Amino acid sequence: MTVGGIDIMVVKKDIKNMHLSVLPPDGKVRITTPASTNDETIRLFAMTKLTWMKAQIAKFEHQPRQTEREYVTGESHYFWGKRYRLQVAYTTKANNIRFIGNTAILTVHEGSTIKQRENFMNEWYRAELKKRIPPLIEQWENILGVKVADFGVKNMRTRWGTCNATAARIWINLQLAKKPLKCLEYIVLHEMLHLIEKNHGKNFVALIDMHMPDWRTTKEMLNGFVLDKYEGVVRPDGDDLDDDE
Repeated sequence: MTVGGIDIMVVKKDIKNMHLSVLPPDGKVRITTPASTNDETIRLFAMTKLTWMKAQIAKFEHQPRQTEREYVTGESHYFWGKRYRLQVAYTTKANNIRFIGNTAILTVHEGSTIKQRENFMNEWYRAELKKRIPPLIEQWENILGVKVADFGVKNMRTRWGTCNATAARIWINLQLAKKPLKCLEYIVLHEMLHLIEKNHGKNFVALIDMHMPDWRTTKEMLNGFVLDKYEGVVRPDGDDLDDDE
């Protein structure tokens, strides 16, 4: 569907509400809608969001992004919001990463491929997140009076986190290991609040306002860092973090 010169991908699913997303890496627009919604209703909805969509697409076009990582000496890599210069060293033993000052020393096998180095870094990030997430879950379980049955970490292109309220399971985006710890706590809280309030309505906003009054500042900080190649889904206020469809 094309509205106001913008090509829109329409996805019809078994959901209750219509969702608008501007997707990385180049600002493609997607509307996810209940299966029964007719094209005219979708078109009218898109027209009401036209100015907003154009503004978000423009931001994607001008937003600084890291180039695709090659995991070679001199690259910048992030950990808990801090920027490190990568230094690659070689070993015949197990891969390793350690930090000295502003330098991240990645020790790998000589001749290792970009994909092998990426996989090691991603698994290392995953392990670091899995150290930090359980204490946050326990902290907020005690405050909110809910119970998370399970959590996982995966590399998601369009969401910082998701929650399956029925299974009491949350997923956290691997990319959060590169952001400040406050951002991780914000996403963990956000997803856990879906165990109380499924949608992003007034009740949800009231809950997050009560438990983390500065969440808007943290959200701005989260979205303000230089983005990886596939980060940065954008949705209108109140519906921009996860798909709870």
